[in-house]
Amino acid sequence: MDRRLFVAVSATLLALSSGALAAGYPEKPIRFVVPSAPGGSVDVLMRILLQQMSAQMGQPFVVENKPGASFVPGTMDVVRAAPDGYTLGYGNIVSLAVNRTLLPKLPYDVERDLTLVSNCVLGFNMLVVNNELPVKSVRELIAYAKQNPGKLTNGSSGNGTTGHLGGELFKFMTGTDIVHVPYKGSPQAINDLMAGNIQVMFDNSSSISPHVKAGRVRGLGVSSPQRSPIFPDVPAIAETVPGYETNTWGGIIAPAKLPLSILNRLSDEIRRALHSEPVRERYKQLDTEPDGRGPEAFLALVRSETPKWGEVIRRSGAKID
Repeated sequence: MDRRLFVAVSATLLALSSGALAAGYPEKPIRFVVPSAPGGSVDVLMRILLQQMSAQMGQPFVVENKPGASFVPGTMDVVRAAPDGYTLGYGNIVSLAVNRTLLPKLPYDVERDLTLVSNCVLGFNMLVVNNELPVKSVRELIAYAKQNPGKLTNGSSGNGTTGHLGGELFKFMTGTDIVHVPYKGSPQAINDLMAGNIQVMFDNSSSISPHVKAGRVRGLGVSSPQRSPIFPDVPAIAETVPGYETNTWGGIIAPAKLPLSILNRLSDEIRRALHSEPVRERYKQLDTEPDGRGPEAFLALVRSETPKWGEVIRRSGAKID
């Protein structure tokens, strides 16, 4: 009897303390780790969302950019933090799904070392080329690449990104030889593309679309199965390369063992922010769809995407350069 009473009292106290923890949270600024360079699509999209969440929750979010190494350093920063809700970060298709196959010695286990809070964004890539390259369609790019094997370079925001793997998949499906050049972030690669130092990119539409609209680079195709309503004149790559598709997604992660009360609070605040008019409007301008699925659905997404991208990596022969 005494033991049962002890267990019951302990459970009650735990529930009360958890509720009190959520009621007072957040009481100070929240640190947010973006595992990519400032100014890239991830950085821009998260800052838009975090600004709205700050207004809702009454505390600032302090963004720290930690780019490099296929998002591993930034992700490990979150893994090592205390599970108190005051260190959060961004996790995406690369850090949560691709790396599980691409990196033979991944220093974290997604399901053991992290709490998946909410997926926030869904998007696609756009195939773009330097304006001086004498091609104006996907078909012409394939023909040019075959006539000039190994002479074209595909710049990406880093090894293992969808810009890298999307390019490798394109090469595999078209039988072309295009050299991958990884950068430490999308802005640097875009600058080199405009300068003519590289010729091709498969970049997130949210970061490359302003340059396409301004005529600084030429958009040849989108990686979604259908054309984008924002770029109705830009064909889907699949119209020329049947079956080609790459997508992008990402959301908010926390250290493992985050208290359930804080997890639920954050998930609710993220969903509320994503449905707010300011965020929806800005995301629409950047050709990005807000998501907002909660912890269980986010984990299900990761589990379904891991084997899919593992197959892409194996079929294309993608590797860390």
